[in-house]
Amino acid sequence: MIFDLHSHSNYSDGILSPAALMSRAKANGVTVLALTDHDTIAGLRDAQQAADENDLVLIPGIEFSSQWGKIGVHIVGLGIATESDVLASAIVEQRQSRLSRAQAIAERLAKLGFIGALEGAQRFAGDALVGRPHFARHLVDIGAVRQPQDAFKKFLGTGKPADVKYQWPDIHQIIAWIHAAGGQAVLAHPLKYQLTRTKMRGLISDFAAAGGDALEVISGQQSHADTDALARLATEHHLSASCGSDFHMPNQSWQELGNFGRLPAHCHPVWRRLGFTA
Repeated sequence: MIFDLHSHSNYSDGILSPAALMSRAKANGVTVLALTDHDTIAGLRDAQQAADENDLVLIPGIEFSSQWGKIGVHIVGLGIATESDVLASAIVEQRQSRLSRAQAIAERLAKLGFIGALEGAQRFAGDALVGRPHFARHLVDIGAVRQPQDAFKKFLGTGKPADVKYQWPDIHQIIAWIHAAGGQAVLAHPLKYQLTRTKMRGLISDFAAAGGDALEVISGQQSHADTDALARLATEHHLSASCGSDFHMPNQSWQELGNFGRLPAHCHPVWRRLGFTA
């Protein structure tokens, strides 16, 4: 079985609809896919229907924004009960936080001369919550930059003029929400935070101490050395191991569905916690 436990649809900052996402996963040989949109489960109903049509197993998931000290981190919830009242309240809280952040980003872009950025980003977001990728696509559309990556480098990335820091709930709160919904809490893409080795250990140690269940040992394409190092950290902190593409859109080979290495043999895969024996 090929597990991809981290992906996004156009219900958050992905490009593909849940149906198109399932079709692409099937074509890429994925057999078990988790849809983990940012702070929303709105796409899961469509995803389940499409998964059934494509003979795929869908794991209901979500990716929560969280805070560790001054650093923003993401925690994926896998195998969540979508009818959970606690989960519903958490999503409402996160939604309001995202709206406030989007408004603050738009205000900063307006000071740079980009008037109407929130409305422009909303056109790309559709029914999804507006996020930085939508602002980036708007900036491309109006000719301010050539490609979305340039928007982050010039305006939206860390330390740039429209970078808005937000105090998300801490990791204890996020893990509690996920557990209340019957899910497994996974620390997502740890390499993405660009931490020193000491801080990386600190984050993973605190995550485990807060009741976290698993570490994303593989996130898209990465070196064998990185995978081995993260696998050792997972084992050291008694965490299960997860893997996923973090797929957002086609034509990004480093985040393609199912296109990543396999977990080291000594890892305890998180899918066993979800009832799979593979």
